[in-house]
Amino acid sequence: MCEVVCGCFHQNRRYLVFYCPRDLAYRCFCFLPIRLLLAGMKEVTRTWKITGGIAHAHQHYKNVWLIMIVVGWARGAGGGLISNFEQLVRGVWKPETNELLKMSYPVKISLIGAVLFTMQHISFLPVAKPNLMLYYTSFLVITKVIMMLTDNAFTPLAPFEKVLVGLLFGLHPPCPEASEAKVPYNGASSDYDRTTAGETSDSVKRRHAKKTE
Repeated sequence: MCEVVCGCFHQNRRYLVFYCPRDLAYRCFCFLPIRLLLAGMKEVTRTWKITGGIAHAHQHYKNVWLIMIVVGWARGAGGGLISNFEQLVRGVWKPETNELLKMSYPVKISLIGAVLFTMQHISFLPVAKPNLMLYYTSFLVITKVIMMLTDNAFTPLAPFEKVLVGLLFGLHPPCPEASEAKVPYNGASSDYDRTTAGETSDSVKRRHAKKTE
């Protein structure tokens, strides 16, 4: 963005959680109501980071919506996208941890927010910016609190993802009846194979006993 690379270190401040004696700050933050409050505040700052990144990109690249989306997405997702660059620098390729191939929930929701706020910024979305920020932030906070209270990894984007995958790629979930009817291919034989194998072994034993007699 045509700025000094080390400029971000001028605003760096020490965090209380790292230097508090006896980890008192960390113990306070582990308390559930405080965790919920901090999680909600984090989602609020995510919205401001996305909008700030889009406005910052618009100053240097006017009406280039792709760069605005990428900068807003990077600001909102944070370390989720930086980890890919870190793997590239270290020369380590792990597809299972690549956020571009297998996105986590914060990366997905940041991308959706970047697209929405970019469309609003270039007047493609007829919604006022404060209203859009209110709706988007409320959705983030409510879903985050529900996920923390229920301790469930299910995201509200999963049903829409299944529909999009079915429409774009024609993939359908496997039927349970078909999966039960299939023979297991893990070295284990079915009941029919076991019974036939038992009968043949008994018949072979009887033949050998008759020959010895």
